[in-house]
Amino acid sequence: MKQIFIIIFLFVGVIPSVFGEAFIENDQQFVGDDKSLHIVGEITNNLKVPLSQINVIITLFDENKNQILVKEVNSLVNTIMPGMKGPFELVLPSNEAKDTESYSLNLDYELSHPKSQVIDITESELSTDNHNNLIITGVVKNNGHITANTVAIIATLYDIEGNVAGVSRIHPEPDYLGVNDNAFFLVTIPDKIQNEQIKEYTLIAESEEYAAVPEFPIGTLVLLAVTLSAYIGITRYSGKIITNLISAANLKL
Repeated sequence: MKQIFIIIFLFVGVIPSVFGEAFIENDQQFVGDDKSLHIVGEITNNLKVPLSQINVIITLFDENKNQILVKEVNSLVNTIMPGMKGPFELVLPSNEAKDTESYSLNLDYELSHPKSQVIDITESELSTDNHNNLIITGVVKNNGHITANTVAIIATLYDIEGNVAGVSRIHPEPDYLGVNDNAFFLVTIPDKIQNEQIKEYTLIAESEEYAAVPEFPIGTLVLLAVTLSAYIGITRYSGKIITNLISAANLKL
């Protein structure tokens, strides 16, 4: 009976602060200069725990709202930390997407163990190359205590209305960083039709071991540390309850 009381106490006292909301925003569809249909957007994590295994299920409809196709894509960011975002993109050749008039989005994810946020993009610049392609150049640094492997840079580009206008994921060469090492990176955005729409961009860097340096204040980090401790305590004593709650918390747009 004592164990049951402890579980109920944790459940009532901690769950409201652990669970919040994860959702898709700033999405749109466009036809690129390759004549393919692109559906892009970003997943926002307003939960107090990281997300992983993040999938976006995209359903396409014709002008009569009849379902044409269902596709699934992954977030370009493997682990989306609290308060941060990860973009996604679906690319369909013209023969598959020719009758598409609208779409719907559903989000599926799992809660994840936290990663140290020490992969930092120390500088970046948006410019054009000799072929009038947009490029983003910059430097990424490993501020952690071990080597960062499979380092990736994820760029999200926005139009004047704040909607996602393009995405890209690249690996610097080499794609590993020793402690306190840094590396130059180059992100290309070759779609010239979309290039005219791009007004702003954001960058996220991650590795197998680490996540990006957070973009929120230190006070939120303190709250996150407390919340994660409670979350780990709940999963230790009440695994079945948490599994059910995770399924119920997944947002379906």
